[in-house]
Amino acid sequence: MSDIKSSSQRRLTRIFLSCALAGTVLATGPLASVTTAHAAPVSVAAQAQPGFSELVEKVRPAVVSVRVKSDVQTARNDRTQFFGGDGLDQLPDGHPLKRFFKEFGNPSGPDGEQARPNKRQKRGDRGHARPFAQGSGFFISEDGYVVTNNHVVTDGDSFSVVMDDGTELDAKLIGTDARTDLAVLKVDDKRKFTYVAFDDESKVKVGDWVVAVGNPFGLGGTVTAGIVSARGRDIGAGPYDDFIQIDAAVNKGNSGGPAFDLTGKVVGINTAIFSPSGGSVGIAFAIPASTASKVVDQLIKTGSVERGWIGVQIQPVTKEIADSIGLAEDKGAIVAEPQADGPAAKAGIVAGDVITAVNDETVKDPRDLAKKVAAINPGEKANLTIWRKGKAETVSIDIKPYPDDQKQGDKSAAPSSNNSETLDDYGLTVTPDDSGKGVVVTDVDPDSDAADKGVRAGDTIVTVNNKDVKSASDINAAIKEAVSNGRKAVLLQVQSNGQNRFVALPVDQG
Repeated sequence: MSDIKSSSQRRLTRIFLSCALAGTVLATGPLASVTTAHAAPVSVAAQAQPGFSELVEKVRPAVVSVRVKSDVQTARNDRTQFFGGDGLDQLPDGHPLKRFFKEFGNPSGPDGEQARPNKRQKRGDRGHARPFAQGSGFFISEDGYVVTNNHVVTDGDSFSVVMDDGTELDAKLIGTDARTDLAVLKVDDKRKFTYVAFDDESKVKVGDWVVAVGNPFGLGGTVTAGIVSARGRDIGAGPYDDFIQIDAAVNKGNSGGPAFDLTGKVVGINTAIFSPSGGSVGIAFAIPASTASKVVDQLIKTGSVERGWIGVQIQPVTKEIADSIGLAEDKGAIVAEPQADGPAAKAGIVAGDVITAVNDETVKDPRDLAKKVAAINPGEKANLTIWRKGKAETVSIDIKPYPDDQKQGDKSAAPSSNNSETLDDYGLTVTPDDSGKGVVVTDVDPDSDAADKGVRAGDTIVTVNNKDVKSASDINAAIKEAVSNGRKAVLLQVQSNGQNRFVALPVDQG
């Protein structure tokens, strides 16, 4: 038994040793392969990549920081603003761009409550507050003309520019244009400045590279790059909106700075950002060079901008409006109301006319009409193609200069419940207006198409399909005629608080 036991023990010992050695080999084998291998670190062969260093080297000396001093301290909202130092409050009350950013970006609540005022400020010699705003700009001539934004210099008392090498030079304000948010400064110095030129931005396509140079957060000479995200953006800043949207990182202080194409020419002027946080989220808006160059040229020559004007309130032609008046395409601008004694009224243009072309150039929408008219020199004549009562006509009109202050009527109709009639099919209850012009809406079914189109109690329906109405029966007659003519909608001319607008109301073909 002892020999058998001893033999078994020896056999087990050999098995354990074999397993141990095998385990050692298995355990050490992979480690040995790692420790003994001499693999080269990962690398990629150098390739020619597009860069911007040469472009930046040439254009950066032409870009400046704009410093503005003012005795006026304004509250500022750090989250929804222009790039310039003082935010939305640099704009006058009622400016449309305030509505844009308060609607889409203001985190302070539905009432547009302001954030806390910024306490950083300079102090004058007498201890009074001298706020210090910063923006961007660029030289467009060797003798020192600088382009920037109007909102950067608004309410400024003194101005200076800081060049790329740190030199600070005094500047004077030559002129501003609030409608396009542009301004021109002039630096008087004997030196010849490096300057850049405007390009024809119409050649720029969505997806093309752009390089922005400016003064974000006071950090002068900052360069960022991105692409053109969209063209023709309307952000509610004014009647001439045609912004280029870019995704280059631009922030507060970039206002007035240039956006370059890859040839080193200016295709846009950075003006506004959409930002819930106060910093870049990749949505920035630039004034097109074609707009800026014309405005800047006039500011340098005369210190102001003179635009053509015809004096009309206009609104877009929707598909429903086009159907209601027999217009083949939903293009053009429908006249809500010609201004009394304005060029359009004198030329015989009336509410309900649709302006489809200016000097044979097709009008796409109200913004396009405003731009085309503004580009005509005051004193010249223009031919407007209009759609009236189912056919096209041509009207000659004298272009006048855009008035500084257009006064609008404030008349409003007081609804009355006397003699009310109900248009059940359209959810409207109306009563004849005391003036004998139109019917006053006294009640609107909240589930009706009329309510969806914005018709409210107190509105006055003046015409239906360009026919005067004085009662509910007049409206019914006009609707019946539209149905017999195969129209899918009727066009209501509605007055509210003295303002005209048109509403296309679907009709029942059954």
